[in-house]
Amino acid sequence: MSWVSNFLTSSLGKKLIMSLTGLFLIIFLAVHLAGNLQLLAGDDGEAFNVYAHFMTTNGLITFLSYGLYFFILLHIVQGILISLSNRGARKVKYAVSNRKSNSFASRQMMLLGLLVFFFLAVHMGDFWYKMKFTDELSMVTYSGYDYAVKDLYARVDAAFNEWWIVAIYMLGLLALAFHLWHGFQSAFQTLGLNHKKYTPLIDNLGKIYSVLIPIGFAIIPLYFFFVK
Repeated sequence: MSWVSNFLTSSLGKKLIMSLTGLFLIIFLAVHLAGNLQLLAGDDGEAFNVYAHFMTTNGLITFLSYGLYFFILLHIVQGILISLSNRGARKVKYAVSNRKSNSFASRQMMLLGLLVFFFLAVHMGDFWYKMKFTDELSMVTYSGYDYAVKDLYARVDAAFNEWWIVAIYMLGLLALAFHLWHGFQSAFQTLGLNHKKYTPLIDNLGKIYSVLIPIGFAIIPLYFFFVK
């Protein structure tokens, strides 16, 4: 099986893993947003708290979440390795630089990815960690349920009334938008899914996705800070 390890550690193999994990995370973002939008249900957190309880106690979801964490770390590691490899390959600079022909997002993918990772670490530390591993959250019960759930909604409300937390979220989501802007189309290109008829459609869908998903996430902290 040495050819497998040789392929996966090759430049092409790294890019393939980067693309597949990236597409997986793109799908996850849409699913995660759909769940988080329950914060806007106007029911004092009932729908969101019940949803959060299910997502953190269901055995299958817990198993899948560990796979998600692995893919996130793998995506980050592969991204750093590819960026370092690309920089190392440019020991001799070209007489005429083509940097202007590349977008900001394509030139700064590693930096943007690290900013997204920092944003993710803040997000998980403030919500996921407190939900899973601490007793800081109070317990609430709702009509129709015979069990109590942690009031994660109250923690979200408190966090998003802090201007600096909202500012970190806005910066993180801006970095995510730029990262997706280049990454969406790049993933399909690496997988060889190029066609003169479909590539422009994929490119446009990627740009729409890279704008709508971050906006969807941004609505939540802005709503709690300015409206609620």
